[in-house]
Amino acid sequence: MNDDDRTPALLHALDRLPGPHHLEHPDGFDRAAARLRAARLRDRLTQDFGRPCRLDEGIQDASFSFSVDVPAEATGAGMLIAVRLSNYGDLAVVTTPALCSHDDLDDAVRDGALSGADRDRITAALSDLGYRLVAPRLLHRPYDGVTWLADEGNATWWTRFFDHL
Repeated sequence: MNDDDRTPALLHALDRLPGPHHLEHPDGFDRAAARLRAARLRDRLTQDFGRPCRLDEGIQDASFSFSVDVPAEATGAGMLIAVRLSNYGDLAVVTTPALCSHDDLDDAVRDGALSGADRDRITAALSDLGYRLVAPRLLHRPYDGVTWLADEGNATWWTRFFDHL
């Protein structure tokens, strides 16, 4: 079974976690622990890329609480790299300047928006810190979960786990 098969099943399982009606996080979400972990990711990427990376932690009304930005001048392709960290299941997604413009990191490398070395740095850091990288193409699929978002008509799995609600 590959990620294209496993990830949708994981997204559906996370979607069914008990949680508040606002969908920002499941019951038991520990924001303080998630912030410390996000800061460790920022510090790791700062070390790996040799430039200060920024942790955005002022995110509200969203299904993610943190984003780490790698500055364009630190990357091989000369483009900003952003890593969004979901409030669900240790999920992470990596984007280049045009949000969700690439199906996955290999597609971003082929398109020149990300260097192979930068892809390897990011995936190693995420893996080492226990995050599960999700390919944007899997998040672009229409949301067919159990929450009220299914009634919205234009919601995707990105909306459910990586966007403002």
